[in-house]
Amino acid sequence: MRVVIVEDNVILAEGLKLLLSTVGIEVTAVVAEAEPFLDLIEAEAPDAAVVDVRLPPSFRDEGVRAALRARRIRPGLPVLVFSQYVEETYARELLSDGRGAVGYLLKDRVSRVDEFVDALRRIADGGTVMDQEVVAQLLTRRHDPLAALTPREREVLALMAAGYANAEIAARLVVTERAVLKHVGNIFAKLDLPVGDSGHRRVLAVLAYLGG
Repeated sequence: MRVVIVEDNVILAEGLKLLLSTVGIEVTAVVAEAEPFLDLIEAEAPDAAVVDVRLPPSFRDEGVRAALRARRIRPGLPVLVFSQYVEETYARELLSDGRGAVGYLLKDRVSRVDEFVDALRRIADGGTVMDQEVVAQLLTRRHDPLAALTPREREVLALMAAGYANAEIAARLVVTERAVLKHVGNIFAKLDLPVGDSGHRRVLAVLAYLGG
């Protein structure tokens, strides 16, 4: 896998580069601003990008806006937003465009190296990975379309949003995989999702309340 890192903190950027290289992921470039990143999307054609939200010159939302532009240049480009902040408007747009292959992790909540690497690989494979705190912050600021879900169904959906498969959810909740399957089916039904590929429906379930 070939990855571009977009991060203005030099120490963190170099740390990520070293970390990824040790697990066999090639970092083709490290840049600190949005425009060089967008140039690289066409020149280097990376397999994925790790992008901070706040970049020069204003340190507000340049990174996540650049991620959206990058996915217009290369539709479906896997992007992992890795930041200390939840940028609501553009984050919701990025997460709800229906293409998948996106993630949003908070720097101070990633406690293990393998957690970060696993998230990046899931996204590169077309998955969606979101920190549960990101989900919570986005939900508290808009109408909650999940009112029909039971507390357990909300727990299952939160773990789906974090990128866990049914077996992993079952292990975390200490229930059977069959029970998780039933909860997932109820979630699909209550959110009135169209019948189709289960993987796509999982993404829609996670994104329905972010983009609705």
